[in-house]
Formats: sequence, C-alpha cells, structure tokens
Amino acid sequence: MPIYEYRCENGHQFDVMQSMSAEPLTACETCGAPVQRVFHPIAVHFKGKGFYNTDYGTRRRNRELEKSGKEGAAKSESKAKETSSASSDGAKSSSSDKPAAKKD
Repeated sequence: MPIYEYRCENGHQFDVMQSMSAEPLTACETCGAPVQRVFHPIAVHFKGKGFYNTDYGTRRRNRELEKSGKEGAAKSESKAKETSSASSDGAKSSSSDKPAAKKD
C-alpha cells in the first residue's frame, strides 16, 4: 500500500498509508482543517538517444555512431575553415575599398 503525504491549511504535514482505491482524506489529523494531497515529481531519468531496447549496447550500433561522428566532425571542420576564410577575405576587401587619404 502506498504512503500519501497530506498538508493542511494551517501548515501541518502528515503521511497516511492508504490503498490506491481509498478516498483521499479531507480533514487534518491534528486540527481538523481541510487538507490537500501533496504530489512530488517522480525520480525517473531518461538518458541517451532513445528509450527502446534496440537503441542500447550493440557493437554494430556503436561502430555506426563512431563512423557518423567522425564524418560529422570532418564536415563541420571544413565548414568552419570555409567560414573563417570567407570572413578574413571580407575583412581584406573592406579595407581595400576605402579611398586613399589625401595629402596636402
């Protein structure tokens, strides 16, 4: 049987062991004030890429992930080089577009 936590309007907190089909309590055990059941988030941690049995631990899948990771890294490095060379070319052209200073 689960244990439920209740809190009354006057700040009292208490736990009650009840069956799941039992009606929730309506009055505080200490002062008789109206109570509400306290809910807490559950302790579940979803980790990894997916939550299916096929997503975990096969050697073939690990090889595929490593291969795609290396290919993705190579593509991102080439894009980064292209971007940095384009930005440095833009900086050179902007400085050459300025008119020469006049000398008197």
